[in-house]
Amino acid sequence: MTIRQMCDAFDVTPRTLRFYESKELLAPRREGQKRLYTKRDRARLKLIVRGKRFGFSLEEIRQLLDLYDMGDQQLTQLEHTYAIAQDRLQAMIAQRDELDEAIAELREQMRWGERMIASLRQSKDAAE
Repeated sequence: MTIRQMCDAFDVTPRTLRFYESKELLAPRREGQKRLYTKRDRARLKLIVRGKRFGFSLEEIRQLLDLYDMGDQQLTQLEHTYAIAQDRLQAMIAQRDELDEAIAELREQMRWGERMIASLRQSKDAAE
C-alpha cells in the first residue's frame, strides 16, 4: 500500500505514519521517494491504532510489537498484551467512575443553579 492508501484505510495522517516510522514502529519498503507498506506494516499499524485507542503508550506498543518475533507462536506477546490490557482496563474503569461522579456533581450544581435563577426571577418579578 502507498502512504495515501494507508492513511485512508486507517484514518491517520501522513505525518502520523512518518512519526511511527521514525519511532521504528513501522518499516515500509522504499522505492525511491515512495514508501510501500507491507501486510506486516498494515498489521502493525492496526495494533498501534488500537493500542493508542485503549490508552497504551507508544513505548508499551513498541515492546509488544517487538515480542512478535520471539518464535513462540506469539505466546509471550499475547501474555504481555493481556497483562497490560488488564491494568489499562482497571484504569479506564476508575476514570469512568470518576467521570460518573463528576457528572452527578455537575448535575446537582445545575439543579441548584436552576432553583437560584427561578428564585431570583421570582423576586425580581415581585419587586416590579
